[in-house]
Amino acid sequence: MPDPIKKITLRNGKVRWRAVVDAGHDENGKRIQLTITKDTQTEVKNERARIQAGRAAGTLIVPNKITLAEWLDQWLEYKRRDVEETTIRTYRLALVHVYDQLGHIRLQELTEDHVREFVDGLVAAGRRKGGEKGTRLMVSTVEGVLTRLRGALSRAVVRKLVAVNVAAEVRPSLADKKTDKRERDRAKPWTVAEVQTFIRGVHQDRLFAPLLLSLMGLRPAEVCGVRWVDVDLEGGLLSIKQTRTMIGNHRVLEKDTKTASGERMLPLPRGPWEALRALQARQVQEKAAAGEAYTESGFVTANEMGVPLNTRQLREYAYHLMAGLALRKVRLYDARHSVLKALALSGVADVILAAWAGHTNAAFTKRKYVSIEAEDMRGAAAALDIFHGEDQKALM
Repeated sequence: MPDPIKKITLRNGKVRWRAVVDAGHDENGKRIQLTITKDTQTEVKNERARIQAGRAAGTLIVPNKITLAEWLDQWLEYKRRDVEETTIRTYRLALVHVYDQLGHIRLQELTEDHVREFVDGLVAAGRRKGGEKGTRLMVSTVEGVLTRLRGALSRAVVRKLVAVNVAAEVRPSLADKKTDKRERDRAKPWTVAEVQTFIRGVHQDRLFAPLLLSLMGLRPAEVCGVRWVDVDLEGGLLSIKQTRTMIGNHRVLEKDTKTASGERMLPLPRGPWEALRALQARQVQEKAAAGEAYTESGFVTANEMGVPLNTRQLREYAYHLMAGLALRKVRLYDARHSVLKALALSGVADVILAAWAGHTNAAFTKRKYVSIEAEDMRGAAAALDIFHGEDQKALM
């Protein structure tokens, strides 16, 4: 059998050694052959042995020229199997800076230093819109970008395009986190008193019932997705089965809930229960008055002609009411924070809290939605007054 290692003499007279080794097949079944060229015959033998051993062990990383941007495109297409269209759009938006700043680098040449420098620069001057270009980007936003990048690179490891995930250990620096915490103004959800003020102020409003659904912890897309067939006004039960969400703030997408745990049945508190009864009766009257011009959509959150509202319309409607009541402008989605925090502080069991929110993990629910402020700890301060009561003064 002829020796697979060949001696090559270059034009300048220099001698090199070369061999071709099989490296398996690509995902299309095409045979992969790697050419090894080294200065000595021993180097070629060692490299050939390494490749053959890696192939046998299933750890061989075959050289390729794919760029990070090209791989991200493939990864996003792969993720369509598991996530919804709106989520793909969110992923792509999160990766915009990655495409711009790192996309040209070959995947196999991407290093941890590349990613770390990218992250530091993104925190320092990554903002594109919503403020002056080049201003700081929220650390939480950068962490979201990193999460998506890590996911894409983890998949590249699985596909044996790279040996390691170079973004796995990269984080925003502690100094950046402290600066962000000190300088960033974060909108706080309403207090219980503010929620009560809003409820009293919109009690006579036509959309009182949908607004109350927001104030019992439903996501805006869930509120807009509720149909009358999902409401049991006899038993006081509400089924969350579908959502009406916005893509790019201009196109409505009707779909099932984001996760399996998002599909749930909730008992109606007395206020929303009564408000839904009143709204149903009102819509019957509106339908009779409009006649054939009425749209029989079946949705609870609809205008006087039966046309369902989308999340943007509901949000802007709520903002108008907030302004009229001189209340702080908060997102309807942030009402979930107020509701879930109130439930948690009322002693509702973690498993119930998560189920109410439509989550599978109670720890996630509490970490994301239950933030404790100084006023929430008044009870603890009162409990410590035991050290400062009359009996203690008498002992002093």
